[in-house]
Amino acid sequence: MPIATPEVYAQMLDAAKEKSFAYPAINVSSSQTLNAALKGFADAGSDGIIQVSTGGAEYLSGPSIKDMVTGSVAFAAYAAEVAKNYPVNIALHTDHCPKDKLDGFVRPLLDISAERVARGEAPLFQSHMWDGSAVPMDENLQIAEELLAKCAAAHIILEIEVGVVGGEEDGVANEINDQLYTTPEDAIATIKALGAGERGRYMTALTFGNVHGVYKPGNVKLRPEILKLAQEAAASELGLGSDARPFDLVFHGGSGSTAQEISDAVDFGVVKMNVDTDTQYAFTRPVAGHMLANYDGVLKVDGEVGNKKLYDPRAWGKAAEAGMAERIVEACENLRSAGTSLSS
Repeated sequence: MPIATPEVYAQMLDAAKEKSFAYPAINVSSSQTLNAALKGFADAGSDGIIQVSTGGAEYLSGPSIKDMVTGSVAFAAYAAEVAKNYPVNIALHTDHCPKDKLDGFVRPLLDISAERVARGEAPLFQSHMWDGSAVPMDENLQIAEELLAKCAAAHIILEIEVGVVGGEEDGVANEINDQLYTTPEDAIATIKALGAGERGRYMTALTFGNVHGVYKPGNVKLRPEILKLAQEAAASELGLGSDARPFDLVFHGGSGSTAQEISDAVDFGVVKMNVDTDTQYAFTRPVAGHMLANYDGVLKVDGEVGNKKLYDPRAWGKAAEAGMAERIVEACENLRSAGTSLSS
């Protein structure tokens, strides 16, 4: 199917919220990982979100180019073509963008989408993330307000982060401490600054102990009930019932989370969960297995010529893509999105 239109993307998020499931948002950095993500969503019968980070966008542009906008445009163009062959809806998203990279990443991409929309075309991406976790709350929301207006004009959904995710991703590192927990006051401030959708739709990554990186289950102290408290605070501010869920929530730093923690987060309004570390490993592990099992074929050992069928990048690439696709199916099952595609 074609890449999701803004209208279809909105329907996807509405369905997730109404039926209490969430979409895995899969980070990719190459055509191979993109194809693996598409296959994973199709195998699961789930619509989904595929995203690029600043580092992933740089990588996609070429190792000697390192231009985030070039890589993002190339990724979106390739995705738009190959996604047509899969029976699920896919939205394209740009991941964590800190303040110092806005002018080299999100703002130029918004300008490109604005030009496309003015010509009657769809935006290049369906959503963008502004990561203001490293700046004061007032500045975070001030920049979010500016970006929300531009996103709304280009038919794009904005994602923001309110709070701090610990660990490290693409060179942005935060300590693991009490700042990892968003307060109800933060939720109210967000509603006051950005509204509840009337100024443009946005998703909110509230933090409840989230940590980027690799952690065994139980090592990360998640408190999903914080999401419930934030929803209640926002609902009260808006004059809604206590069971309302005004925020479209995003779950960052989910590696190592237990099934119960993920389930609770979805129950409290999470509609998107970023998945990166686990799928990176799922892609790389079959490659390692192939190389170790076939070292005398992939290497020209003792003057031999090796085995072209074994060192052909397609040989180990197919295994890598299959491994990543399987992990995405698992993510869809954990987040309850398997079998929920709007196209089914």
